[in-house]
Amino acid sequence: MAEPGTGAAGGGRDRAGNGTGSGGAGDDPGADPPLPQGENGVEGRAVRVGTRRSQLARIQTDSVVTILRELYPDLHFEIVAMSTTGDKILDTALSKIGEKSLFTKELENALEKNERENPLDAVVFHPKNCGKTLSLLPEKSVIGTSSLRRAAQLKKKFPQLQFRDIRGNLNTRLKKLDEKEDFSAIILAAAGLKRMGWEDRIGQLLGPEDCLYAVGQGALAVEVRAKDQEILNMVSALHDTDTVLCCIAERAFMKRLEGGCSVPVAVSTLLKDGQLYLTGAVYSLDGSDSLKETMQTSVNYPHQNEDGPNDDVQHVGITAKSVPNQAQEAAENLGVELANLLLSKGAKHILSVARQLNDTR
Repeated sequence: MAEPGTGAAGGGRDRAGNGTGSGGAGDDPGADPPLPQGENGVEGRAVRVGTRRSQLARIQTDSVVTILRELYPDLHFEIVAMSTTGDKILDTALSKIGEKSLFTKELENALEKNERENPLDAVVFHPKNCGKTLSLLPEKSVIGTSSLRRAAQLKKKFPQLQFRDIRGNLNTRLKKLDEKEDFSAIILAAAGLKRMGWEDRIGQLLGPEDCLYAVGQGALAVEVRAKDQEILNMVSALHDTDTVLCCIAERAFMKRLEGGCSVPVAVSTLLKDGQLYLTGAVYSLDGSDSLKETMQTSVNYPHQNEDGPNDDVQHVGITAKSVPNQAQEAAENLGVELANLLLSKGAKHILSVARQLNDTR
């Protein structure tokens, strides 16, 4: 991503990217000279938007670029598709690959979140099981999921069922479900199914009481090269304050726990009447051992003019210039404090054992 004004869009993931990186447009000795700039600072520039090649990633990227084109009709947006580590390695469980940024590493620099889709997990059933729920499936029915988080929680709640890895994009997974008899159902993110126009395939939504979701699940992210203030200013129009604060809290929680795809870490957030509620949990691989707690904090702060040296401050990789910095700090502290509470109760041991067992599977 060496072009000036480069960004990346993606979302609906089962995990959140690191959102770190370095090098702005000014670091590229081969960059074109700056073009005349208007009020938004990017007039006349070509903005290259990187995305994964999958159909879902393209749908999500196109939706973001469509909004940006409406906001900035004088700009030229070019979408550049690329393959990521997670796209290339399809014969290994996600938790075994050993990367924390499987689907974002090639795209990452700095994160901005915009409006969040339904973050819940959804069950898609084999055609012969339409109309059923997980609790009504026959004993030893096989459920497909590549997520340790989902498997750990659902093994505990539905011990009569069996869980097996399933890889591939949404199209591939649904084809494996429908055309073979290997799986009675598969678990997917509701957000991805809705964005693909396949909401009618959802047979059961799993609420937080059944399955806490992944950090950042359902949120769309626009990733911007670090310190590219012009593009940061441009995409700041996409911010959804509630989504930003929820994702900051969730990411801070996971970061403090040193979580990732190789350990079962789960969350649920709710923002109501200026209060941010965060539920977080850690699990053993079979779900038999777990810790779960909820904390809350006020995020009801007015927006102040914070231009100056800290105008691009990040909170766990998220730069949200239109959201009060005090609220972002409160959300980040909430995530850290909840993680510290779980660590004080033995979360480190649970996650260490889970990581070791996953490495030997």
